[in-house]
Amino acid sequence: MFIKSTTLALTLLLATGCSHVTPNYDARFGDAVRDAKKKMTINPDAGKDGNPVMGMDGRAARESMLQYQESYKKPPPAVNVINIGGEIGGGAK
Repeated sequence: MFIKSTTLALTLLLATGCSHVTPNYDARFGDAVRDAKKKMTINPDAGKDGNPVMGMDGRAARESMLQYQESYKKPPPAVNVINIGGEIGGGAK
């Protein structure tokens, strides 16, 4: 009798682990992320507008892209920040 009741208790205990206890949380899962995305979008209908974006012409855009790509080919010169505004020897001679 003791073994049957223990087995029954253990079976019931394990079965409770399979039950779903958070229906209220799961129903609203992801709402905060969707709400934050909506708040960060300036114009949600921007993709429906067929007008081109006004700003740079083609030549200016091409030159800025070339300058951007060239900036990665040679690094900027190193700046010595240790002696800014002073001399090595301590000043006046």
